[in-house]
Order: sequence, then structure tokens, then C-alpha cells
Amino acid sequence: MLGAFVGALGLLALSTFTSWPVAGGPVGGGATEAAVNPVYTSQAGDCLNWTRANLSDVAKVDCSAQHMFEVTGVADIGPGYGPQAPFPTDQQWQKISEEYCTKTSLDYLGGRFDPFGKYTVGPLNPGERLWAEGQRTVRCGLQVAGPAGGLLPAYGTAKTQDQSDVYDPGVCLGITEARGVGDPVECVKPHAFEIVGVVTLPAGDFPPVERQDEVLSGECARIAAEYSGGLDFRARGLVVTWDTRAAESWAAGSHRANCKVGAATDGTGLNPLEGSIRNPNAPPLTTSNPPQTTAVQQDEPTGAPLHSQSNSSAPSATSSASVTPTSAGSSEPKPTR
Repeated sequence: MLGAFVGALGLLALSTFTSWPVAGGPVGGGATEAAVNPVYTSQAGDCLNWTRANLSDVAKVDCSAQHMFEVTGVADIGPGYGPQAPFPTDQQWQKISEEYCTKTSLDYLGGRFDPFGKYTVGPLNPGERLWAEGQRTVRCGLQVAGPAGGLLPAYGTAKTQDQSDVYDPGVCLGITEARGVGDPVECVKPHAFEIVGVVTLPAGDFPPVERQDEVLSGECARIAAEYSGGLDFRARGLVVTWDTRAAESWAAGSHRANCKVGAATDGTGLNPLEGSIRNPNAPPLTTSNPPQTTAVQQDEPTGAPLHSQSNSSAPSATSSASVTPTSAGSSEPKPTR
């Protein structure tokens, strides 16, 4: 199947890159910190988790538990970056990711990768201090990133996960200063969309966007009405919209799509909402894992993955339509009817 994803190599180059902490995990003393840091001993198939911005509490965990990084391989970049080489720039780390981590990660996934899905590929680099000491080993891995590049917790190994870029019902996606889609936030804060449900498209050959719109228009309208308790969206200036799947995503097994509610747009960008539209009398939502309501902030910035760009503005070809079916080129949702 790897041959079907040759084009994904270029997409994977836009990835996150994070520095190792100098210390982390359970340590027994100052002299042994480097030896017991879990990053140093992690291999393909290991999962790492952290909660602190500087990654100082990084620990190896079972991949079924919450984690921030799944190791897909270990790479020595020393031949290309000798002892006197300065610490790479962000652009150079992107090149390193492309040269050392893309094929490794595709092989790890058995060639099944959704270039517009929830996973992004990148290296966990040594950081400037260890780099100056001669460390040239990087861990390649997979991470889940939000639309604006913030890291989100993952559950389960990526080898077996559905890679569809979907969120749990009740999750609100923030809004950026440029009026694009941001990372998950609490719904009391300004946000672009509230996820009301997820639809699995019918199995079979890849359905054209027009066919996806036909299915999702009815399903998302029904789900939104149930979720909100019959709210009159048009009267509130809101629209029901959804995401569609690209052929590359479909080939990788991503057949699920978000149903969401946002504010009607004026053609210049998304408009913010505050507060949830969920029926307050509805029973509590249940999810298999804690909902991804906030992104983890880090001292080291991460680059937003390419797949998030399709959600950076008003709905388009891969994030399009309202409850009135629209064409693949639609640039903004229309009010519900």
C-alpha cells in the first residue's frame, strides 16, 4: 500500500518538532539523569507523555494510555551535522523531518497514512544544550495536532487507530486572530465551531464530495437538532456544517466526518461564538477517552501540520457545506433552512 502514499511524503514534511528535556521521568540522582531519561531509551512502538511545557516530566507510558508522542524510529543525523554544526533552524528541522522521519513513519504505519488526518510526523530533537554536547540522535514519531498546531493527547497506538480528523461531540474549536479555526478550547471561550457529532460515511468506493454532501446534510441536520434540543439555528444566526473526506484520506481508511455548528459568515472569515448550544437538559455526553478540550502548550513552538490548513478559513473543499448542499468550491456556509 506504500506506493499509494508516495504523495504523502511531501505533506509529512510540514510537521511538529520538539526538543528533549535535559532531565525527565523518574531519576535516581544527578549523575544518572541522562541514563534514565525515557527519551534516551525509547524505541519504535514506545509512547511518551508529558504535561509540563518544558517536557521535564516526560515518561514512557503504555500506548493505550494518554500520550503526546508515539516513537516510529530512531535516526542518527550525525553524518550530515558534524561536531561543529550549529543547532538547526526550524527550516532545517523540517528538512531533517522529511529526510529521516517520513519514510520511517510511513513504514511504521504499514503505508496507511491519511495526509489530511489527525496525525502529523516530526522529530523529537535533542535541544540546544545536548546538541552542543554532541548529541545527534533524534526520535521520529507521530503526534496529534489541532488546527492551529497545538498538541493534543492521543490514545491507542497509531498503527490501529482510525486516522479521521474528528473530535468528540461537545468539543469547541477555537478561533484565531485571523478568524480561522483554532485548537480546542472550553466552549465558554470564543470559538469557531462546536462539534455536535460524528458520522461514518457508507463503506465502498470513494464517494465524490457531492455525494458526501448529500449524506451529511441530512445526518448532520438531524444530529444538530437532537444535540441542541431543537434550537432554531437560523434565528440565532448559526449554521450546521460538516467536513468531507479527500480521496487520499478515504484510501487510508478515514471514513468519519465531523458535524459542527458555527456562526454565519460574511465572507471575510469565521465569526466567534461563545457558550455551548447543547441542550442543557440532555444527559451527560459519554466518550471513550477524555475529550480533547485543550491543547498542550510547550516552550518549544511546533509547526502546524499541513492537514490543518483545510480548516483555517470558512468551510471549503475538505471542510465544506451547510445543511443546504453546496458545491465543492463553496467558500462559506449558508443559513439552515
